[in-house]
Amino acid sequence: MRRFLAILSVCSASALAEPSVMRFSIAESWSMPLIRLEDQVPVQGILFDLMQAVAREAEITPQYHVLARLRLEQAMLDGDIDVRCYVASDWLNERPGNFIWSVPLIRQRDLLVGRAGDTLPGGLAQLTAQAIGTVLGYTYPALQPLFAQHLLQREDSRNQDLALQKLQAGRYRYAVSNQLSLQWFNRQQPAEQRLRPLLLLEEQDLGCMVRNDPNIPAQRVLRAMVRLKQSGEVERIVQRYTQAAELQSADQ
Repeated sequence: MRRFLAILSVCSASALAEPSVMRFSIAESWSMPLIRLEDQVPVQGILFDLMQAVAREAEITPQYHVLARLRLEQAMLDGDIDVRCYVASDWLNERPGNFIWSVPLIRQRDLLVGRAGDTLPGGLAQLTAQAIGTVLGYTYPALQPLFAQHLLQREDSRNQDLALQKLQAGRYRYAVSNQLSLQWFNRQQPAEQRLRPLLLLEEQDLGCMVRNDPNIPAQRVLRAMVRLKQSGEVERIVQRYTQAAELQSADQ
């Protein structure tokens, strides 16, 4: 009996020592510097590095689930993912009550972008009767009234990089891009062809949402995010990619 209890104790301790597995969502509309996928597996990028850092800090094993942007909310409601990052509350049609918000992690600036030499002296009032480059499934509160009144038309691309490629190719005159993606895109362009920000549309803090389930270490993950933010590790991850983009642009 004692031997059985000893074996049971060892097995229980071993099971407790095994890292918990948590499912992180990856939006297939993300592109560098946020994330790079190879065969639907994340291998690089700000958000990949951030999720890896969270997993190490919280001592969990991450699983990455690549989903269409429009599928993310339903996946949360169905309990198919445990952590969703790079999200703001006003992006959600429904706010799942069984998810807990993290501290704000990354500041995003959404910009109206044009080609080299373009200007927008009239601001948003100048944008009428034309298509604007957008990303499928993304919301743009500053432009939504113009979309709703059919004064502007969305021209959706699968991801942010494609939207900027189309802008450079002249498919439309303006597009919306977050600042990080614009900097990354421009690093590959000669100075005279770099796209330029024309107008700040919106600026907001983005965080993560963690499923509140007693079967997963939600609070451990949330505390890990607090430590990473307070230690400056989140900013260092972002800077690694933004500085790389700036250095490459400067060399061209």
